[in-house]
Amino acid sequence: MDRRALDIQANRRAQKWTRKELLGRLVWEFLERPLFRWTPRQLWWWRRFILKQFGAKIGNAVQIHPTARISIPWNLEVGDYSAIGDSAIIYCLGPIKIGRSVTVSQYAHLCAGTHDFRQVDMPLIKAQITIADEVWVCANAFIGPDTVIGARAIVAAAAVVVRDVGSDLIVGGNPAVQVSVRT
Repeated sequence: MDRRALDIQANRRAQKWTRKELLGRLVWEFLERPLFRWTPRQLWWWRRFILKQFGAKIGNAVQIHPTARISIPWNLEVGDYSAIGDSAIIYCLGPIKIGRSVTVSQYAHLCAGTHDFRQVDMPLIKAQITIADEVWVCANAFIGPDTVIGARAIVAAAAVVVRDVGSDLIVGGNPAVQVSVRT
């Protein structure tokens, strides 16, 4: 087995973001708390407005809780009537597309980024997550990068999804496996 040392310094020196992206991230980090997180729960319209100002594509009647953590909002798209619950983490290093009538429950984690561990400098990978219409991502579930969750699927509580999930499937466990079919 090749035991090459990780080159952490090379990873840190690598240019991962444009100047515009870095500036956008800085402004978002500075303004997220006062304009988003500190708002009363019922101000759904206000949080939709703020996210749109930062480039997110947010549909009608979307409910995003103030304690949800959304990074890089310009990489986020959320369809009509969807909801993102308390303390959900929406880590948009790459694009995250959430369809219509989707529920992302409390403490769920959507992670659209990773590192290529096969290379010594472990470069950043900005991957996509796609969640189709009418999906339920239950509490504490983790959806990893480069995955597609098919329409009407259910990702059970605390499940870890690292591969695509077909439509109408119910998956659970770590790693997530099919446990049933939605009828």
